[in-house]
Amino acid sequence: MKNDTATCPQTAGHLPSALPLGAIALVLLVVLLFAANLYLGSIRIPAREVTRILFGAEAVAHPSWKYIIVESRLPAAITALLCGASLASAGLMLQTALRNPLAGPSILGIDSGANLGVALVMLAAGGMLRASGITFGGFFVVIIAALLGALAVMALLLLLNRILRDNVMLLISGVMISYIAGSLISLLNYKATEEGVHTFMLWGLGSFRGMTIERLPYFTCLCLLGLALAVLLIKPLNALLLGENYAHNLGINIRRTRSLLLLTTGLLTAACTAFCGPVTFIGLAVPHLTRMFLRSANHRILLPMTMLCGASLALLCSLLSTLPGESSLIPINVLTPIIGAPTVIYVILKLKRE
Repeated sequence: MKNDTATCPQTAGHLPSALPLGAIALVLLVVLLFAANLYLGSIRIPAREVTRILFGAEAVAHPSWKYIIVESRLPAAITALLCGASLASAGLMLQTALRNPLAGPSILGIDSGANLGVALVMLAAGGMLRASGITFGGFFVVIIAALLGALAVMALLLLLNRILRDNVMLLISGVMISYIAGSLISLLNYKATEEGVHTFMLWGLGSFRGMTIERLPYFTCLCLLGLALAVLLIKPLNALLLGENYAHNLGINIRRTRSLLLLTTGLLTAACTAFCGPVTFIGLAVPHLTRMFLRSANHRILLPMTMLCGASLALLCSLLSTLPGESSLIPINVLTPIIGAPTVIYVILKLKRE
C-alpha cells in the first residue's frame, strides 16, 4: 500500500456528521437481531411465552420451551454477539497494525494453532470427544487444547516480532505457520478413525449453538478482557495510521505496541475459535464494511462501530442457521462467506484501481 489510509477515504481526524444516526441505527439493529434470535428458531414458541420465560416465569405451557430459551437460544445469542464483536475487532487491529487490508485473524495462523490443538484431542482420541453431546469435562479438554494451540502460535509470533522488524515478513511468517499447522492436521486426519474425522469436521464448520449457560461465563470473561484491551489500544492504532515514524515521534513504543496488538488479537481469536470453532470471514470482511459505512479511519469511533457491525453479522448468521421448521442447523461457516467473500473481492478490485 502507498499509504496507511488507502482503504479509508477520510483522514483519521474527520468524523461524518451523520455518525450519531448511524451509531443509533447499528445499536438498534443489534438489539433487533438479538431479540430475533430469542423469539425465532426451528421450534415455534409463542412470543408471549418467550417473554414470560425471559422474565423468569416458572409455569409455562411446555417445560421444554424454557429449556430451549434459557439453555439454547439465550447462550447462542450472547455467544454470537461476543464472537462477532471480538473477531471483527481483531481483524481491524491487524489490518491497521500490519498496514495490509487483507490481514485477518486467520492470516497469522492463530486460529490454525487452535485447530491443531483441537485436532490433537479429537483425532488422537479416536472420536471419543464428540462435537455434539460432549461431556462437561470433555468440553473443557477441547477448550484448553484450542487455547494452548492458539497461545503457542501467538508466543511464536511474539518471538518473531522481536526478531523481525517488518510487518510484511511477520505476515508471511503467519501464513507459513498456517500451512505447517494445516499439514499436521491433514496427517492426523489421515491416521484417525472415521468417527474422529467426522467429529473434527463438524467442529470445524463453526457453531454458536454449542454454548451452554454453564460455559458462557468463561467465554464472556475472555472476550470482554480482549475487547477492553482493544479499547485501550485506540490511541496507538490512530498513531500507526500516520506511519511508524510519526507514531514513534509521538512517544509510541512501536515494538511494544505490536506485541500488545498480537497479544490482544490472539486472545480474542483463541477464545472464539476454542468455543465456537474457526468462524471465517468476520474478522476479514467486517472492518471493510464498517469503513465503507463510516468513511472514517478514526479508531475512536471505528473500533466501537466495528464491534457493532461484527455482532450484527454474527447474530444474522446465527438466526439464519436455524430455519423455522428445520430440525438441523446450518453451519456458520456456510453463511459467513456469502457476505465476506464479495467484500474481499471488492477490496481487491478497489486496490487494483488505486
